[in-house]
Amino acid sequence: MNAPLRILGLDPGLRRTGWGVIAVEGARLTHIAHGVITPKDSLPFAERLLVLFEAIAQVVEAHAPHEAAVEETFMNNNAASALKLGHARAMAMIVPARAGLPVAEYAATVVKKSVVGTGAAEKDQVGFMIARLLPTAGKTTADAADALAVAIAHAHHRKLRRIGAAA
Repeated sequence: MNAPLRILGLDPGLRRTGWGVIAVEGARLTHIAHGVITPKDSLPFAERLLVLFEAIAQVVEAHAPHEAAVEETFMNNNAASALKLGHARAMAMIVPARAGLPVAEYAATVVKKSVVGTGAAEKDQVGFMIARLLPTAGKTTADAADALAVAIAHAHHRKLRRIGAAA
């Protein structure tokens, strides 16, 4: 019998990066841990990125995930904000990749559809479903719930991604 697969989900942001780790065994999902990384706004930009890098590295070291999944950037009209978010997203992708983990990316609509059933779900609906799907997670912030949702989306789509790659 194989050990459960651990998936790290990341919802990147420069102010708040949510993370969540789940275990997958067949169709069963189990909550392992979750949290939010919050670099101080007063830090210089490069130091905020360093805080993200180091904190994500600590999560990877502490929970030893086998795979990682990151939510894709939602494009907004402010190019400067989008670029800064892209830097935070890079930290969320580089750290697991540096640790040797495969890293998948999912659009927010795919994540929401995987957890709620519709890609247009609101944040409170995602939080509600995380509480139902992972009852041992307890109360989660929106950022942590989103990260757990990314991990769940990956759990649902990873086999399809592998089959598509083989075709």
